Amino acid sequence: MATDALVLDHVRFRWPGRASFEISVPAFQMGEGESVLLLGESGSGKSTLLSLICGIVTPDTGRIAVGGIDLAAMRAGARDRFRAEAIGVIFQQFNLLPYASVSDNIRLPLRFAPERRGRAGDAGAEAARLCQALGLPEGVLGAAAGRLSVGQQQRVAVARALIGRPPLIVADEPTSALDAATQDSFLGLLFDQIHAAGSSLLMVSHDARLGERFDRVVNLSEVVQAERDAA
Repeated sequence: MATDALVLDHVRFRWPGRASFEISVPAFQMGEGESVLLLGESGSGKSTLLSLICGIVTPDTGRIAVGGIDLAAMRAGARDRFRAEAIGVIFQQFNLLPYASVSDNIRLPLRFAPERRGRAGDAGAEAARLCQALGLPEGVLGAAAGRLSVGQQQRVAVARALIGRPPLIVADEPTSALDAATQDSFLGLLFDQIHAAGSSLLMVSHDARLGERFDRVVNLSEVVQAERDAA
């Protein structure tokens, strides 16, 4: 019997503070190998939701399971190790190490994830394969990541998320800095590699035009109930 890639069940979380922000997710799930686009504007709770899914914070109540593993039942160190093994994250701002080489940036998650490192095999060769598959120029592996164009940095960030075939890829507005033509090309390359890895993809964006490529499109407001207290 297949295990869902992601399940959120009766999740509630409140950031502490005088003017605190709270979200509630009654139910949400993704199947293995499924691609889901969550559409949401700023302030809709997407950053908090992604932090919960990645185990950066834990819910006050409810269950969040990735591949059947309940993140809320883990201690912080175990969640960090599990995230490194099971979740590839494509950040909106890429979060590359600017002075490190492209190769070192791509292989960075493998330092903290022995099982993922084993799935990658020859990490240098796999980094090179991903660069080629994502349309990066030959010889880019030795270049400092900070010297690349925005579009090239974005593809390096994708390669870093994909290396070692993590079962779940989480992407936060990865196309926001691209024009329409570049965006379409980028998504084509991304989906080719997602399918090759057999990973599930959860992408958050405000751009409804992306929806035709996904198995399912969900409005964040249908999943997340967000509320901010008055100061």
